[in-house]
Amino acid sequence: MRIKTRHHLRDDIREKLVNQLKSTFGSEIEQLFTGKKFEIAETDDEYDIIFVDNEPVLFMIGEKVFPTVKGALKLKSKRNRVVVDVGAIRAISKGADVMCPGIVDADIEIQKGDFVIIVDEVHNKPLAIGRALISGEDMMGDKGKAIKSIHYVGDSMWKLEV
Repeated sequence: MRIKTRHHLRDDIREKLVNQLKSTFGSEIEQLFTGKKFEIAETDDEYDIIFVDNEPVLFMIGEKVFPTVKGALKLKSKRNRVVVDVGAIRAISKGADVMCPGIVDADIEIQKGDFVIIVDEVHNKPLAIGRALISGEDMMGDKGKAIKSIHYVGDSMWKLEV
């Protein structure tokens, strides 16, 4: 991933992004961003990175904003979360998509196309961010792909530093 440009976000755009996150994760997310400096880095990839106090905490695909894995570590949300079993951790940590048999729990509010935080069942630590291919209710099935992986621990977004 290569950063093409980087600049500060205006207050109105920052507020719009925080409001979008509040609608997904609840009002408690606002405290993570109060008094922080927001910068956007436009990349040569499909997403742009939003730095909050020089940390890559959020990313955008089109108009949608969502936490990176580092942002999810700070957030500790129960919403838009999918829990995977120990057997799936290694593959997901290397960028694999999530299959239904590896899912032990999922937020039933998840809709097809939503971004989700994938966490392990033992420590509840975020492993990856993905896009739901099916609803949260259908994710704990016996077969099929449930989530397309977008960003995971150890990828170029994870390693990005200022």
